[in-house]
Amino acid sequence: MINKTKQTGTATLNVKGKDIEFPIMSGTHGPDVVDVKRLYAEAGVFTLDPGFTSTGSCESQITFIDGEKGILLHRGYPIDQLAEQSGFLEVAYLLLNGELPTQNEFREFAGLVTQHTLLHTQMDRFFDGFRRDSHPMAMLTGTVGAMSAFYPGAMDSSDPEERNLAYIRLIAKMPTLAARIYKYTQGQRFVDPINELSYGENFLRMCFSVPAEKYKISPTLARAMDKIFILHADHEQNASTSTVRLAGSSGAHPYAAIAAGVASLWGPSHGGANEACLNMLREIGSVDRIPEFIARSKDKSDSFRLMGFGHRVYKNYDPRATVMQKTAHDVLDELGIDTPILRVAKELERLALEDDYFREKKLYPNVDFYSGVILDAMGFPTEMFTVLFALARTVGWVSQLNEFIEDPSQRIGRPRQIYTGAAQRDFVPISDR
Repeated sequence: MINKTKQTGTATLNVKGKDIEFPIMSGTHGPDVVDVKRLYAEAGVFTLDPGFTSTGSCESQITFIDGEKGILLHRGYPIDQLAEQSGFLEVAYLLLNGELPTQNEFREFAGLVTQHTLLHTQMDRFFDGFRRDSHPMAMLTGTVGAMSAFYPGAMDSSDPEERNLAYIRLIAKMPTLAARIYKYTQGQRFVDPINELSYGENFLRMCFSVPAEKYKISPTLARAMDKIFILHADHEQNASTSTVRLAGSSGAHPYAAIAAGVASLWGPSHGGANEACLNMLREIGSVDRIPEFIARSKDKSDSFRLMGFGHRVYKNYDPRATVMQKTAHDVLDELGIDTPILRVAKELERLALEDDYFREKKLYPNVDFYSGVILDAMGFPTEMFTVLFALARTVGWVSQLNEFIEDPSQRIGRPRQIYTGAAQRDFVPISDR
């Protein structure tokens, strides 16, 4: 990794009467940062930043987000251009390698991924150990970590060739794992991948085909699946990506680091947002109840939150939602589905976009609102939504992990704290207490 930051000035901090200067660094886009690496050595103090919301944990060349302007770039390319004009495996190559592939590079990369889609036959036995009603993310966390037992070469994360092979295997096998998890929860026979199909087509077929009849591939649904994967491929230093980097900083092998990311994504405040959105639509239940819930969302004394609107990062329209909105309408038209839930979603979208309160607060529908609607229409149960998120985000995780490992400035993660517990005291034997 080539360092691309440059010093643009200095910041002076006065600590206990002593002035200390720190360099102000500038990147390609985004706000400047104050480099405080030497703070403890120079001043004997730490910074306190719960949630690290004002702390840059790394230098990265993969993804840039400007939440105020609604911008999301992967390696400099706007997300809407990638989603509309590219495919998931092409974006995967871009994230991993830094540049879009030539035709020959893409054929080689796609061929490698295709060659590694099958799982070791013994991995299928893992599923027999799970209850049928196990949460799909519990199964995914366990089986991703278990892959390390089948590929011991990946234990050496310092070997670039072994690392790259692990990345290819993870990208290739995640759809197969996710489809098996779905089939297992449905009590259906596992379906193996077919090499002639695209990434999205293969995944849908492994999920929804049955032995009794030939599966008919819908180009509209396959393309929608591909777009969902692209739009969730990476999103800068979020909780799960930071978890992957932190796990990788200890020298943990890629399968362990990615399993840690899956576990972090499981949280309802992160990967479970589209599931929470669909549950909200079900709670509303019918179009005539929408005004009631909109009124509740405006009432500060009411704990109800309108899920699927607004975003912690984006203070403008989520750029992914623009693409997903059109995709949602394409999918619903293709399937010809008209359920109470989908009617609620369409009307809630319309009212929120027209409501002055939501426009003033910049509470626009986000990617989770539309992706939940699409996945539900396709037939995925809500418990599978986060699994699909993890499937897509795997390419971002491995790209971020690889960047971390190749960055000579990175060290094992070790956040500091301010201790507020009991002061030092002497131990008293239990007989005297």
